[in-house]
Amino acid sequence: MKIQLSDHFTTGRLIRFVLPSVVMMICTSVYSVVDGLFVSNYVGKVPFAALNLISPLLMIMGTIGFMIGTGGSALVAKTLGEGDKERANRYFSLLVYTAAVVGAALSVIGIALVRPLALLFGADEEMLEYCVIYARIILIALVPFILQNVFQSFLITAEKAKFGLIITISAGVTNIVLDFLLVGVFGFGLEGAAAATAISQTVGGIVPLIYFCRKNSSLLRLGKTKLEFSVLWRTCSNGFSEFMTNISASIVNMLYNRQLMDIAGQDGVAAFGVIMYVNFIFIAIFIGFSIGSAPIVSFHYGAKNEGELQGLLKKSLVIIGITGALLAALAQALAYPLSMLFVGYDEELFRLTLRGFRLYSISFIVCGFNIYSSSFFTSLNNGIVSAVISFSRTFVFQVSMLFILPIFLKGDGIWLAIVVAELLGLLVTIFFIFSQRNRYGYFPQRRTAKE
Repeated sequence: MKIQLSDHFTTGRLIRFVLPSVVMMICTSVYSVVDGLFVSNYVGKVPFAALNLISPLLMIMGTIGFMIGTGGSALVAKTLGEGDKERANRYFSLLVYTAAVVGAALSVIGIALVRPLALLFGADEEMLEYCVIYARIILIALVPFILQNVFQSFLITAEKAKFGLIITISAGVTNIVLDFLLVGVFGFGLEGAAAATAISQTVGGIVPLIYFCRKNSSLLRLGKTKLEFSVLWRTCSNGFSEFMTNISASIVNMLYNRQLMDIAGQDGVAAFGVIMYVNFIFIAIFIGFSIGSAPIVSFHYGAKNEGELQGLLKKSLVIIGITGALLAALAQALAYPLSMLFVGYDEELFRLTLRGFRLYSISFIVCGFNIYSSSFFTSLNNGIVSAVISFSRTFVFQVSMLFILPIFLKGDGIWLAIVVAELLGLLVTIFFIFSQRNRYGYFPQRRTAKE
């Protein structure tokens, strides 16, 4: 039976609705990891370090898709909840067209400036050419990459999460097969890995574009629109938290790399790259849950169903808490085999990676609450609160801890910076959850004795 945004959501129905989104994000993370796995084992440690060094730049440019997708889907879902499907489709069309135009401009700028930017990020002479080659190939496919990020949210709003999962799996399989052929079989090295990723991103971005351009059975379809700056402003301001999350994460990754270059050299950057790859897979569960549940929250907020909001928040926090504890335990159990899989060929690098991953993964206990809460306020069209939660945990606290903790804990301080940052971020999250409860009615109101 099809689950609709307007339904009442029990815990089981909520899990079934968000499950395609969770699997979709896991698949996205897994096929992102494949590049690193093949490059590390088939091309070498230096190209692998270069890939990790330049990846934050590519994520910064692609993050415009997350901002438009999350902020725009919240606005479109709210408009659907208000009963105005025609206006929702007009907004949807404007946002997709805008994402494509901005992506094309960023692609040209990025290709032209990648060399000086790689130097700015800390690339040494040995790594520089690898950074430039990899980035330029990826940037050719920046428009479909941005569209892929946009459609990940809108496919859920269109009640086509399963179709989104099929697209993601298809893109992932494309990447894995091409990595195997281009890197493992034909030996095209880093260029082959970049081409595999670019082609897979094209699949992920163009297939849903074709779907929405044609007559379809979903709630959304691309069509005529008009330039409405108020819609763009509301989308960008509401999705700003997701934009800042990705920008902050990319900047923080650069700072990690620079700190690790000073403390452990190229081995430190390579170890951090492995940890980030595995981290993407684990937190993808929280991100997928947040993306999958966001349109439900927006729809019922637009329909003024406070009782449904109360139930959604309570059920979601319980699910997040249980999942976080399980993921932290699983990460500790898998730290050894995963580290061996990526860098087992180098004993010193393996030990550094294993130690870092076991410390870093403690953060999984807490980070899910912060990720979900930021998305929850985006769904309520409150981009300011969402941005404060996101920016504080991903940038302010993490950067502070990244420079403070190594003074006292040396190398371990770098890996524990994320743990302390997430704990401090949780305090901010708790503050806003309670301070905004009366405004949105997602907590039941206490009844007085007279009532």
